[in-house]
Amino acid sequence: MTANRPGNLSPLLKQATDVYAERGEGCYLFDSDGKRYLDFTAGIGVTSTGHCHPKVVAAAQEQVGKLIHGQYTTITHRPIQELSARLAEKMPGDIDTVFYASAGTEAAEGAMRLMRHAAGRPNIVVFHGGFHGRTMGAASMTTSGTAYTAGLQPIMGGVVVAPFPNAFRYGWSEDEAADFCLRELDYILETVSSPRDTAGMLIEPIQGEGGFVPANSRFMQGLRERADRYDMVLGVDEVQAGYGRTGEFWSHTHFDVQPDIVLTAKGLASGFPLSAFAAPRGLMEKGWPGSQGGTYGGNVVACAAALATLDVIEEEGLVENAAEQGAHLKQRLESLMADHDCIVDVRGKGFMIGVEIHKDGEPDGERAERITKACEAAGLLLLRCGPRKQVVRWLPPLVASREQIDEGVDIFAKALDATV
Repeated sequence: MTANRPGNLSPLLKQATDVYAERGEGCYLFDSDGKRYLDFTAGIGVTSTGHCHPKVVAAAQEQVGKLIHGQYTTITHRPIQELSARLAEKMPGDIDTVFYASAGTEAAEGAMRLMRHAAGRPNIVVFHGGFHGRTMGAASMTTSGTAYTAGLQPIMGGVVVAPFPNAFRYGWSEDEAADFCLRELDYILETVSSPRDTAGMLIEPIQGEGGFVPANSRFMQGLRERADRYDMVLGVDEVQAGYGRTGEFWSHTHFDVQPDIVLTAKGLASGFPLSAFAAPRGLMEKGWPGSQGGTYGGNVVACAAALATLDVIEEEGLVENAAEQGAHLKQRLESLMADHDCIVDVRGKGFMIGVEIHKDGEPDGERAERITKACEAAGLLLLRCGPRKQVVRWLPPLVASREQIDEGVDIFAKALDATV
């Protein structure tokens, strides 16, 4: 059913689909006419365990009947204590303390603030094409597109943008892209932001809104070496790529790098608003008094849902499923390149795969939109990303089966044929 847009909803909110959803179940959404859609948007990577997983629903329902809001700087509660312990177990190295908020942008703001406090320096290095959020500080660190800062100037100062090793965009090998970007980073530290003024670096190990572009081990380890050399903090934004999506629990694990701060949100609570960043206690203690807080962060119902989400991920082997079925998804999408010149790149890991659409050597967002609309008409929901919205992004729930992946790719293949 085509959505009847409420007249009181902001007209600036542009919907990617016309689906008027009535309910969700697993990998599927159902509209008010009962039409079923294979949802490979997963709410932009949020519904990691699928829509309304019974275990998550039961945990939330039980918690709602006991306590809905336990403001976590006023009181404490069992779900937040248990979740913090479980998250600490999942964190790399000695990262063991957690700050909670409601959205990924808040986690980015908090991490940036901690970096500056801990280092006693003002500047943050981010990487071209990264997305960290829409609030002022996070938007100031975002360069995946101009829409997030247009009309907002002047934005927050103290942010320095360095190149990201987008090997496809440069037309180079991964090693060539990594070496170039590390040289440019060194040049930035020599000419733009002295290490004595630079608190740290924040990076998406696999860029989301920027086009589903992975970094690589050579580059990520180069960042770690420079962070150690200059006593800077290295933060990884795992909001979209983390929590099992790429076939590892954290996407930075693919690159054998040890960060100092990890940001997470999206798949953390299967659809309940919850975000966090985590750091070693010694680093977290360097934040200034009063610099962390918030009314809704660590909501008790969201924490209960997050605990159930972790249970489902572990009990059902969803990280492993994302790795196995994601490899199959990537192989099937790559196989379409031979017959479809518009596909010039298939990239990503696990259940975070981007298909780059071009025409005459240029990004073709218009064709990508027609493809996703044709998929929608046939019962498959996909989103786009990239600076010209030319990348069709695949974000299946982590519960997606081989059969559902094949169903989705078959619909996509027909959409390619139908939009020539």
